[in-house]
Formats: sequence, C-alpha cells, structure tokens
Amino acid sequence: MQTWADVIRIANNGNPAPDRRVEKTDAEWRAQLTPEQYRVTREHGTERAFTGEYCEAHEAGLYACVCCGTPLYDSRTKFESGTGWPSFTQPVNENAIKYKKDTSYGMTRVEVLCNVCDAHQGHVFPDGPAPSGLRLCINSASVKLVSEKDAANA
Repeated sequence: MQTWADVIRIANNGNPAPDRRVEKTDAEWRAQLTPEQYRVTREHGTERAFTGEYCEAHEAGLYACVCCGTPLYDSRTKFESGTGWPSFTQPVNENAIKYKKDTSYGMTRVEVLCNVCDAHQGHVFPDGPAPSGLRLCINSASVKLVSEKDAANA
C-alpha cells in the first residue's frame, strides 16, 4: 500500500517503469478523444467540480485511462471525498500511475499521470482516509469505467 511518504519519494526520485508505453502524435490523440478528454488528459486541464460523469458513480469495476485503456484505479478504493471529483485511495498497482511535482499556480502539488501514456489524471493529496491517507483526486474525463473482466482482456 502506498502512503504519502511513498508518493513524495517516487515524485522526487523517479517512477517505476510501466509494463508498456503508448505514444501517439497530437493529431492521433485529438482524433481519438473528445475535446474535453483532450483538454484534461493532454493539456493537463481540470474539469469543474461536481460535473464529471464518475463523481458519484458507485458501480463495481476498474477505472482505466481514457487514452490507452490501462487499468489505473479499482472501484473498491473509491470514496466520497466531498471535493467534486472521483477520489481513490490507491492505484491498482505501483507502476500504473506516475507522480510528478507540480508547482503551477504558486503552489506545490503532486500531479497524477497514467504511467503508460502520460495522460493527466489529476492530483494526489495526503488527506484521504486510513490506512493509506491518500486522496487521488481524478478527473472523470481522464478515465472510463470497465468491468475487471474487460480490463483483463484489453
């Protein structure tokens, strides 16, 4: 289980290698994604609070990257944070996501990206529930909910 100390260590010292890499041109990403998905994932945007498709979703399954289909979060780690974005306490595995220091807007945060295709997901904060204490605050536009069976066959 990852903790805030792990997130900071990884953000400072490098992320584990992904199982695979997906790289596409800007034109290929634009052709594949909706304008909102492109803005969030490729331009590091943020959807407005309480507007995302998965903000209040409770269906079982895995949340996969909307760009490359890599499973990133398990619905069993999703919780109601009250922040207006889907929130998770853990990624599905240590090398699924990438942590990157983000010093935009005059603050220091830790950005969460898909480790396979570098799609912006959101940010991670140390104010989640026990035992991890993590709140991975994720944009709905950056993920799609799939059954565990479908994710395994992807």
